[in-house]
Amino acid sequence: MNKQLFLFLSLCLAICLPGWAHAADLPTLSFSLGESEDPDAWFTGLKIIAMMTILTLAPSILIMMTSFTRILIVFAFLRQAMGTQQAPPNQILVGLALFLTIFIMMPVWQKIDTQALTPYLNEDITQSVAIDRAIAPLSSFMLKQTREDDLILFLGAAKMEKPAKAEDTPLHVLIPSFVISELRTAFEIGFLIYIPFVILDLVVASVLMSMGMMMLPPVMISLPLKIILFVLVDGWHLITANLLASFKM
Repeated sequence: MNKQLFLFLSLCLAICLPGWAHAADLPTLSFSLGESEDPDAWFTGLKIIAMMTILTLAPSILIMMTSFTRILIVFAFLRQAMGTQQAPPNQILVGLALFLTIFIMMPVWQKIDTQALTPYLNEDITQSVAIDRAIAPLSSFMLKQTREDDLILFLGAAKMEKPAKAEDTPLHVLIPSFVISELRTAFEIGFLIYIPFVILDLVVASVLMSMGMMMLPPVMISLPLKIILFVLVDGWHLITANLLASFKM
């Protein structure tokens, strides 16, 4: 009976929705290239398609070409080292990492706006020049965070010679080199974060063993101590300050 009722309601919605949409005069959006003998019309349509494709890749660009990766991995290591499970929740960590990324990348984005976006909107430069100028500050930021060994690795894999200047490194080589360097740096910071918490766990476990309380899980004692220690040393301030310092701001 429930299945028949569900099918009946679905059929009613399918019949009624087109009428409601027509009655409400809802706006529609359509996109088509159509038939045209003008090559410029086709070129404009293809540029719109390319722009829509770039927008779908925006999250990947945010993750792979900014400071977001390092910050989020460090926060994940911090939460795991403290053993607080889902506190802070993932949404809080991702949001904090996002706003720290905006803060760190703001000088880069201001250069892009000043050197590329504003002149292009004022029609002072062409689109190709604007793209080159927009890439330059972002490449400069990534080069400062990328190890030379990682650049050499991907240059060798691409069978390319080492450029005379680091700024001449192509993006398809620079981006994966930057990501690998970010992962290494994030893991190094995560290891340093782990050390005091591991020492505290060992001390608590040793004390419980010496007292003969082997059935008591050490985490029940060490977790509150970790939290109070982290609060007393102003842990979030220290972590954030060291993250900012790691980007050579």
